[in-house]
Amino acid sequence: MSSTVTTAHTAGTGSTVITNIAGLVTNSPSLGDGTPLGLIQDAAVVVDGDRVAWIGESSKAPATDNRVDAGGRAVIPGFVDSHSHLVFAGDRTQEFNARMSGRSYTAGGIRTTVAATRAASDADLEANLTRYLDEALRQGTTTFETKSGYGLTVEDEARALRIASAHTDEVTYLGAHIVSPDYADDPAGYVALVTGEMLDACAPHARWIDVFCEKGAFDGDQARAILTAGRAKGLHPRVHANQLSYGPGVQLAVELDAASADHCTHLTDADVDALASGRTVATLLPGAEFSTRAEWPNARRLLDAGATVALSTDCNPGSSFTSSVPFCIALAVRDMGMTPDEALWSATAGGAAALRRDDIGHLTPGAYADLAFLDAPSHVHLAYRPGVPLVSEVWRRGRRVR
Repeated sequence: MSSTVTTAHTAGTGSTVITNIAGLVTNSPSLGDGTPLGLIQDAAVVVDGDRVAWIGESSKAPATDNRVDAGGRAVIPGFVDSHSHLVFAGDRTQEFNARMSGRSYTAGGIRTTVAATRAASDADLEANLTRYLDEALRQGTTTFETKSGYGLTVEDEARALRIASAHTDEVTYLGAHIVSPDYADDPAGYVALVTGEMLDACAPHARWIDVFCEKGAFDGDQARAILTAGRAKGLHPRVHANQLSYGPGVQLAVELDAASADHCTHLTDADVDALASGRTVATLLPGAEFSTRAEWPNARRLLDAGATVALSTDCNPGSSFTSSVPFCIALAVRDMGMTPDEALWSATAGGAAALRRDDIGHLTPGAYADLAFLDAPSHVHLAYRPGVPLVSEVWRRGRRVR
């Protein structure tokens, strides 16, 4: 299947209608079939500039300057990947191979990536970042968040954020990824650095602040101090929470009105209730469980309680080296108790909620015209045909980019 363009479309040359869409996912329950996906059959979308101007049935589409025939494909909102770690150098192939082969392997984990990242030039880090961004774009990701966290010095954290901020507005300061090897014997000193000089250098380049609240990283009191300091500098909290064990991360995230609590693998009933009653989104990252053979998060439990759930890749060189949101959707349906509809919503509108954005993640008038064409008649094929490159065309801000 391919688009037939009857009048060449270039952003800024007038309005364009995309017709002959087999199934259009709007993520507006007031439209189409009335489900959370707001699915419209035999649909059309009008794009004007960088925004959606109209959606509805093809037969009712208004006149426009240009026309594109979707060829009977499904169209969905562009994926919103609200959790990634893309400013790094090197990889950890040997570590992954040993883990998957059942062999013991003594490695530095995150510290290995820290050493490689510190040694890399700015140009090398940016080239690596753009490589993975392009890879993600080909698979339908039109908005992404990314973090620092592999520098762990004032200079290296600040340069990571400078590099990232040239490519996205959704930049997160994660100086509190682990205690820097330079402060192995003085974790309190490192917390002081993260909340002091490092924060001062990094805050101008970031929107968010994050902390890995986990045994072996930062405890609840340390995490609260870090997030509170960031908030005082105008950064909004996010939390790596409850990934490896039960702990205070989720409760802290909800207490501080964090936009998201990410991982959420080990949850008590009180954690689930807190997420269901607050604004904090539970961001699930199945690539990490796939790549570490860890316990899967229970998405069904969260959804049934009424929590808002996002799905993201957690793309990083250690525990989830995938940039594919479609792959994560397939994992969530197969192993986390989600339906295909729920998984798609969580990877689009859910990701937007995790970034506190209302202009992305849905296709309704006024939203950014970020959309992906699937080489299939239905969005269900994302889970039904795992591993198949179904995204055949991507538009971002009203312009075809793939």
